[in-house]
Amino acid sequence: MKSAWVILSALVVGMLLGVGVESWSPGGASASLRIVEPVGILWLNALKMTIVPLIVALLITGITATADAARAGALAARAVATFIAAIVITGAMSLLLTPLLLRLFPLSTAAADALRHGLGGVVETPASPTFADYLLSLVPTNPIAAAADTAVLPLIVFTTIFAFAITRIGPEQRASLSGLFKALGDAMLVVIGWVLALAPIGVFALGYALAVKAGFAAFGGLLHYVLIVSGVGVACVILGLILAWLVVGVAPPRFVRAMIPTLAVALSTQSSLASLPAMLDASKTLGVDPKKADIILPLAVALFRFTSTAMNLAVVVYVAWLFGIGLTPWTMAIGLAVAVAAALSSVSLPGSISFVTSIAPIAVSMGVPVAPLGLLVAVETFPDIWRTLGNVVADVAATKYAADGVADEPAGETP
Repeated sequence: MKSAWVILSALVVGMLLGVGVESWSPGGASASLRIVEPVGILWLNALKMTIVPLIVALLITGITATADAARAGALAARAVATFIAAIVITGAMSLLLTPLLLRLFPLSTAAADALRHGLGGVVETPASPTFADYLLSLVPTNPIAAAADTAVLPLIVFTTIFAFAITRIGPEQRASLSGLFKALGDAMLVVIGWVLALAPIGVFALGYALAVKAGFAAFGGLLHYVLIVSGVGVACVILGLILAWLVVGVAPPRFVRAMIPTLAVALSTQSSLASLPAMLDASKTLGVDPKKADIILPLAVALFRFTSTAMNLAVVVYVAWLFGIGLTPWTMAIGLAVAVAAALSSVSLPGSISFVTSIAPIAVSMGVPVAPLGLLVAVETFPDIWRTLGNVVADVAATKYAADGVADEPAGETP
């Protein structure tokens, strides 16, 4: 939380200073831009260099971890199936809702132009490939070359096939390969942690450059972004309550009463992990067998991020809309698949780190520029509130659903 506010403060200070310098001395602002902006771009490049290894590590660890969890028994298998179904539903909802919100609440042309100019200007989009082109690009003849060329679609296809193959080999070999890619992902997280330690400097430079190029209109653009993505987060919370009512069978008033302590912890900490004890109490209040809750809820905290697919896709769709990048149904399907894998393989990390590790692979897979994430991470503090609230609501609802659908183990048997 402290780090997030420091990054946000660096953005605000950089933008205010950029607006001030541009107002007082346009010539001085242009001269300083040639010095300050490369600092921000260098920081962005350091973030981008981790994307391809992250895509590979996240896909493999996500698929293998989910398969291993499903092998733990009927209760765990039902829980994992529930998690996957729920995050696919929220991702699909986001792909429909985000463009609708952008049409209902459009950003003014001036603010959109200013924000787009400040974030890198016009992005040239290649000609739309034909269906035959898509088919031919699915299977890479050389996966290493695909990774080197950042050809994400064939890389994803190869990595997914490879990950499922890992789940079919012997336990010792599976553990070795899974551990290797888990270590690769962890190493990338360490690198990202180092890069994000410099985030106040990089975000300050990017914010300064944005304000010099776009002026005060950039503030309005960032506020619009926060409201749109937060709107998707609110929709996730509402969807979680609706599913708890219609699918799980718990009336909203009863569910909300049981969740009040959990929601208070989630709001104050913005951490699902910190909310785990309160979620255990809430599930007990809703009649879940404590033995089952002790299995499902930790699994939910580790694997289930109900809002991740929806809000991560909302960020990418927003950037695509801002830069005028058309998203075909096929492109959105690819993005949804990567978003699901990223959600299942995410770890409990500070919001600024998980923001980059989860969204950058989705953006690359959908052909959307990654550079704007360097600034958008600074305002993630506000949407992150809705991420956590939606996650804890869904964790408890999914726990009750999974627990109610599996009979108690007979005496003398172990699950």
